[in-house]
Amino acid sequence: MVNTLLFSSLLLFVFFIFNAFTDPSSANSSCPIDLRYVKTVPWEASLCQTNKDQNCCSALLSLFGMGMAQHLKDTSMFRLPDRNASVSCLSDFQEQLNALSMDPSLVHTCLPDPDEFVSNTSKCVGIITRADWIQKTGPATELDTACKGDFSVLTRCSLCLDAGQKVNSQLTSLDPTAASKCFYFICLYAAAIASDSGPMDAQTTACTLRLPLVTEETRKEPSQSKERLLKVLFASLGALVGVLLAFALAVLYRKWDGMRKQTASSTSFTVTLLRNSGAKWFRLSELEQATNWFSQKNFIGRGGHGLVYKGTLEDGTLIAVKQMEDSDLQGDVEFSNEVDIICKIRHRNLLSLRGCCVASDDFYSKRRYLVYDYMSNGSLGGYLYNDNKRKLLTWPRRKNIILDVANGLAYLHNGIKPAIYHRDIKPTNILLDLDMKAKLADFGMAKQTLEGHSHVSTRVAGTHGYVAPEYALYGQLTEKSDVYSFGIVVLEIMSGRKALDTSNSSLVLITDWAWKLAKSGNIEEIFDETVKAEGPKRVMERFVLVGLLCAHVMVAFRPTIADALKMLEGDIDIPQLPDRPLPLSHQSFRPVWDNLSISETSGWSSSTSGKLS
Repeated sequence: MVNTLLFSSLLLFVFFIFNAFTDPSSANSSCPIDLRYVKTVPWEASLCQTNKDQNCCSALLSLFGMGMAQHLKDTSMFRLPDRNASVSCLSDFQEQLNALSMDPSLVHTCLPDPDEFVSNTSKCVGIITRADWIQKTGPATELDTACKGDFSVLTRCSLCLDAGQKVNSQLTSLDPTAASKCFYFICLYAAAIASDSGPMDAQTTACTLRLPLVTEETRKEPSQSKERLLKVLFASLGALVGVLLAFALAVLYRKWDGMRKQTASSTSFTVTLLRNSGAKWFRLSELEQATNWFSQKNFIGRGGHGLVYKGTLEDGTLIAVKQMEDSDLQGDVEFSNEVDIICKIRHRNLLSLRGCCVASDDFYSKRRYLVYDYMSNGSLGGYLYNDNKRKLLTWPRRKNIILDVANGLAYLHNGIKPAIYHRDIKPTNILLDLDMKAKLADFGMAKQTLEGHSHVSTRVAGTHGYVAPEYALYGQLTEKSDVYSFGIVVLEIMSGRKALDTSNSSLVLITDWAWKLAKSGNIEEIFDETVKAEGPKRVMERFVLVGLLCAHVMVAFRPTIADALKMLEGDIDIPQLPDRPLPLSHQSFRPVWDNLSISETSGWSSSTSGKLS
């Protein structure tokens, strides 16, 4: 009997010991996040299928951030409790990626430090929990109002991003080193707490955590014969409806000639471009009422291919309305191109589209309108080309404007696929909001590359003084063409001079003038007199050197915009300026410049500095 009791006690002891070591709830290293969403969320997994570059790593950080945001929502903790939990979560994350046939070393390569996701008072002004957040920022921030609503609407995401920047500035005021440390906290809070839909909503995550999502084209399965048949059927029905609609329009408007029918067809094409983009279709009556029937009093400038008017919607929102001037087929192409390009981009330093309008009648023919947020401080050109207003461009403002433009351009080149080349970067196409934050605007000339192609052969477009020499000569457009224009703008901002100096009888390019001073060791003479005594000389010198490097005559010596941004921020060293051929203003280049079919007036008029955003 005693032996039986001893044996039973021993079995119970072994049972409890076994449970203690095998029960997941008792394991300190178990991951508190359910990462199964990795296999279901429609993220752009192709970014990590072939290589492990920065785009792939950024996507993985955003994807892991979905789980971190859900953890914040569930527990009010911004980070994981300890290192063991972080290691376990990263291991689970890799297992989920393995199920998608990803490289088994992806997480180790892109997220090598588990401590980055562990609670630590040194991360972001001591914030560990949501209660700490409230203590530092107050019970309600701009995120809590700006990030509500439907993120599929372009303006909603833009408002949320702008609010995030303001909260980041608020936290940075508590600790100057918090700018980079707190940004991820802000993204997590916007996705988990501020948004209505929560972090597991794809559109919410795409905006707040910048997670790249697959497009509708990526989801299609054209190899299936049944789907092909359905596509052909629907395409045929669509064509039939289009023919009937064209016939009805022809009967209704008997006086229309062949050109107007062609224009009407182009209008239908524009409608297709806007479908599912999130931008709003405005009625002409709304825009007329908002702009006081496009009165001269509301006129604020001439933009690329159109006139710009200030308006106020019924809810009090200030807008800028660009009325396209060209009513022919070429005008349709410019209009459709700008709408198509802008609908694909969402970035705090790129001008987003609020909506558009197409109207047509017998008296006025076709009219097309683009609607943006109103930019109260107008264009950068309105400041640079005005001696009195240029004094308002302090060194910190100039520095931030350059970085804002570089960030926006980096997104166009690297943040979306295929890349977009702007083709008309200049001060009058850089707009400034109430806080003097810069946004790159006017995408009427922008060109989207083909997947896998590094350049596009196209008709030369742009503005004298900003067009890269190789693009002007051979019509081959690459990302380095935009980098050249960016370099010219940097030199203009740093010096206060125009890209082309025609004050004397000879034509002088800013690159030739600045290059001569830099090579002779007189780089400080390039600085604008109004800021020469404001900023640190080494930093200002670095910005000038990056501008010269970006605007180098030889394509091979120009950096990518991503590397240029790192140089500006001091993350990588600037190489020694390489030698260059004869100045572009040399006589041998003059026939090229004189015969180019390049717009002299595209962009906002510097005299009236259009305040479109």
